[in-house]
Amino acid sequence: MSAVVCSIHGCTSYFVARHGLQMHQYADDIQIYTYATTDDATSAVDGFAACLTDVTAWLRASRLRLNPTKTQVMWLGSSQQLAKLHIIHMCVLSSCVAVKDAACDLGVVIDSQLSLSAHVTAVCRSGYYQLHQLRQAIRSLSEDASKTLVQAFVSWRLDCCNSLFFGISERLMNRLQSFQNAAARLVTGIRRSDHISPVLRQVHWLPVRQHVHFNVAMFVHQSFSGISPSYLSDDCRLVTVARERRLRSTGAEHVS
Repeated sequence: MSAVVCSIHGCTSYFVARHGLQMHQYADDIQIYTYATTDDATSAVDGFAACLTDVTAWLRASRLRLNPTKTQVMWLGSSQQLAKLHIIHMCVLSSCVAVKDAACDLGVVIDSQLSLSAHVTAVCRSGYYQLHQLRQAIRSLSEDASKTLVQAFVSWRLDCCNSLFFGISERLMNRLQSFQNAAARLVTGIRRSDHISPVLRQVHWLPVRQHVHFNVAMFVHQSFSGISPSYLSDDCRLVTVARERRLRSTGAEHVS
């Protein structure tokens, strides 16, 4: 089965490159994307359709089938640019796929403006649901057992891919912090009127913003220490080094 998957990925990358598109792939998840202005949106859609047609023809010759019903299409851009687009459907083989405002990619809900608003909403919704389910059980447990239970079912939702929360709006960060505060209150049994900072210290939890900064700093440290994988360390450069390279490039172009 793995050999078939690798063969499909190789074929897909060939057709994607031939049509001037780009792609990312992880296991059996493949994202094909391109950049286009609002005036070139129609030609971009035609390019996607032509690429998928070629892939389907190759799969059919190999007795395989592409499932268009699992294909998701999104426009990414600012609200002003998205307002200029009127393409709400895309023909994928014999199916008509509606353009979505948000899609789940490897556990992260990506919205069309890359604001992470949809992802924060999904994290809080599932987290509050778990808190509601755990409320009855925690009443009969000790604080340490309650903390372990909440950590296993709730806190990991704040930890998963939380480096993406770096730089999000204050409103979204406050929603995540409110969710963490509710989890801490459930563990310790304090009232909503009590101050939350001593409670977070009591359960040894960093506030969400500080935890995000800590994870980003840890990734950077590991990248410069040679611990992280190359696909992370290669994209992590000191600002001074990047600025020097940019200045040298500009100077070389000026001299020539």
